[in-house]
Amino acid sequence: MDEWRKMAEAAWNDKADLWNSNSVEMWNAGSRKDIIPFFKEFVPEEGHIGDLGCGDGYGSYLLSQNGYRVTGMDLSPRMIELANQNQSENERLSFIQGDLTNPPFKEAQLDGIMAINSLEWTKDPLSVLKEIHRITKPESYALFGILGPTAHPRKNSFGRLRGEKVICNTMMPWEFEQLAQENGWKKIAEHHVYKRGVDTHFARQLSSELKQALTFMTLFMLQKQNLKG
Repeated sequence: MDEWRKMAEAAWNDKADLWNSNSVEMWNAGSRKDIIPFFKEFVPEEGHIGDLGCGDGYGSYLLSQNGYRVTGMDLSPRMIELANQNQSENERLSFIQGDLTNPPFKEAQLDGIMAINSLEWTKDPLSVLKEIHRITKPESYALFGILGPTAHPRKNSFGRLRGEKVICNTMMPWEFEQLAQENGWKKIAEHHVYKRGVDTHFARQLSSELKQALTFMTLFMLQKQNLKG
């Protein structure tokens, strides 16, 4: 686990400046433009939200602009440095470095969380789900964005077939959905960000599983439930 964390931290430190140069476009017009409106449909304003895997913090900033108090957390020190530089004068927004497998929040501290394409970069998604369950309040909401099967970032897991050590797991959206529902989370809604070239009119006729198969990313809105004894 420690080796995975170190590799992931180094990789995202290296990617940070390139990510920062593209993030505003991604959130405002690209693959992430539907995330904040979808979040607002379900999560009451004024709550304390954890943006887990916040990158350079632009998504956290958008949440804060929509009435939430936000703590953005990322494994990469460089990402947190950029986030603090970009959003240095915002009383509703702060950033900390932290690991999803051991997030620096108290039990039941958060009113909700957002974790976009971050669970895929952890070695043990189940332990992360349990930690997020621990740090959120009863019946709070959690928005997860899970890479679709044809999303380009999945190339980062290909090296496993050559016996290489990788830091991107191969979890599919439907696998995440089942894992979450078995471990204290109820699906409230989902939203599909389709791969370029998909006929969205045709896709609306498909089952949830087939829609997920065509996505770049599936957004899952979950609500915390009591864990079964």
